[in-house]
Amino acid sequence: MILYPAIDILGGRAVRLWQGDYERETVYDHVPADVAKRWADAGAEWLHVVDLDGAKAGNPENLKAIEMISGAVSCAIEVGGGLRDYASVEAVLEAGAARVVVGTAALRDPDFLAELLAGRGAEEVVVSVDARGGQVSLAGWTESSGVDVADAVADLTRRGVARFLFTPIEVDGTMEGPNLPELERVARATEAAVIASGGVGTLGHLRELARVAAGNVEGVIVGRALYEGRFTVPEAMAALAGEIPSGGSGEPL
Repeated sequence: MILYPAIDILGGRAVRLWQGDYERETVYDHVPADVAKRWADAGAEWLHVVDLDGAKAGNPENLKAIEMISGAVSCAIEVGGGLRDYASVEAVLEAGAARVVVGTAALRDPDFLAELLAGRGAEEVVVSVDARGGQVSLAGWTESSGVDVADAVADLTRRGVARFLFTPIEVDGTMEGPNLPELERVARATEAAVIASGGVGTLGHLRELARVAAGNVEGVIVGRALYEGRFTVPEAMAALAGEIPSGGSGEPL
């Protein structure tokens, strides 16, 4: 299972939000590229970057920061936030992203999604499906669609999506554990790959996720727990690989 250290950018800084609330941010670094280099140097093979300003505005707002991150690391990065038209996707890919993460537009604009999948290929596209109370949230988690998350994933799979990112908003940033029942429900609704996000706070959470998750759950995004030193990137990767830990900051369940 792949570890995706998260870098959320708001106002040009690396932050984390509590349950998607823009009014409840914690700033962890004023230079996102420095964080990216730290995670990459520790062994991360992928980074998950979110332009939070872009998610709220509906178009990319931190392209310079994305370019700086891409230039600072040799690992691959995926980028989301405000990608609601083809030009925005192209801009992010030109800034150095290996693949893009689209959310709101994938559900609201079938023609855009079809154009994106045809033009870039399914392997360069991740569709982010975020849910609150089991229903899909849109526009940077500020709107509810009223659509059941499993139904949305099943429909998007039929339309050609090969990879999803699933975030239950209630656990995002809490470090109190992933919402495994909801993850299982989403994973069972598709044969596509699923990346889990939200709630990881200990190595125990990662080991449990790797143990019980469906076979198509290919990775997990971790943010706050890494920033706060609950465990290291190598420890997290070992936990996801099922290796026996030798102790350390993240050992407690």
